Amino acid sequence: MSLNVLCISWGTTGNLSPVLTAARQLRRAGHRPRVMADPAMCGEVEAAGFPFVGWRRAPTGLDADPADFSDLADWLRQTMFSPAGAYAADTLDEIRRLPTDAVLSLDLLPGCALAAEAADLPHAVLSPHISIRPLPGIPPAASGLTPPRTEAERDAVDAATAAIVSAMERGRPALNAARRAFGLPPVASAFAHFDQADRVLLAVSRAFDFDTQALPANYRYIGPLLDEPSWSRGTGHAWSGTGRRRILVAGSTGAQNQTDLQRRVARAVGAVEAETIVTTGPNVGPADLAAPAAVRVVAAASHDALMAQADLVVCQGGHGTVSRALLHGVPLLVIPLARDQADNAASAVAVFLQMLAAAVASDLVARFFDGRSALSMAAVMLGCSLAAAAAHAGLARPAPRAPSRPYGEPACSSIRPPGSPST
Repeated sequence: MSLNVLCISWGTTGNLSPVLTAARQLRRAGHRPRVMADPAMCGEVEAAGFPFVGWRRAPTGLDADPADFSDLADWLRQTMFSPAGAYAADTLDEIRRLPTDAVLSLDLLPGCALAAEAADLPHAVLSPHISIRPLPGIPPAASGLTPPRTEAERDAVDAATAAIVSAMERGRPALNAARRAFGLPPVASAFAHFDQADRVLLAVSRAFDFDTQALPANYRYIGPLLDEPSWSRGTGHAWSGTGRRRILVAGSTGAQNQTDLQRRVARAVGAVEAETIVTTGPNVGPADLAAPAAVRVVAAASHDALMAQADLVVCQGGHGTVSRALLHGVPLLVIPLARDQADNAASAVAVFLQMLAAAVASDLVARFFDGRSALSMAAVMLGCSLAAAAAHAGLARPAPRAPSRPYGEPACSSIRPPGSPST
């Protein structure tokens, strides 16, 4: 049975990419998806071959996805709850404009879930990161914590869970006001749209997430949705083939006030004997970094193509970049800035796939890039550990590629997981 599916995104391109990947999968399965998103995303959606619908009442750009994440409750209010009525009105207009059999919307859009409920349509919530709704046994989103082992750690997880529940609940009056405006009864929880959805699709690897004590019946792990955006493909940026260590500094696709962080990272890697490419993403101009001449700074490039031959990836810890690096078997240095980035770092650390120092970003970068020797040893040792752990966990099977190590340094292929046969 072929369905007309309304796929809904919001804010910046980082939010759109997993929705487009899901839409492509729906199309390959014989369905007819169309995409509703920020008007600025029209070109990307149409380049992917989908009908595009833009927001009319709902906020757009930075009004929809604020860069300042310092006050979680206020960010959730601006993002999820205050505009819920506007999102619901736009979504209902689109449902009535064209035949719609089902709705797929991102988890931060309870207004779209409200519209699907009002129209009595099947609805799936897409979470391209760990669950925002707290799950038993798993530290809450935006906490950066790992599953507790001591009483003190349990207290920390409980406090973090209480904090995100409180932040969400502060937005419930606005959500219930929107529900009443559309003839729906109020809800007793700000997380109600997760419970009411036919499916909540966690677009992360189950092996990457922490084990929950009880996954809700409507939750499913579907794996990461990692199709590259059209604006990053075909840019022609590639490694030079000089044989030096290759470092990719991958900037975030979202607006998170990251210019200063990227500038400091570019300055740090410029002092290292390596070939470095920095991709700033759409919200930072390459010229804003004032990078050393030895560092190539570009707005965008294919991360798949660059990671296939990279020795190290430096990033803020967005789920897409972390997952892509793991799939390519590349060592990671993560400098979390906001949102789910510390969570992604904590998940990777827990399965020995990444290292993370608890330090201010500039100090962390300065300590890691302590001359050529430190870079070489860290890249080789972490790369070997990553390859072994990824293979052991079944998370990745990197394609064979020629190492670009300096002469005399060991290859990762010479180190095997415990118990593996000798060659």
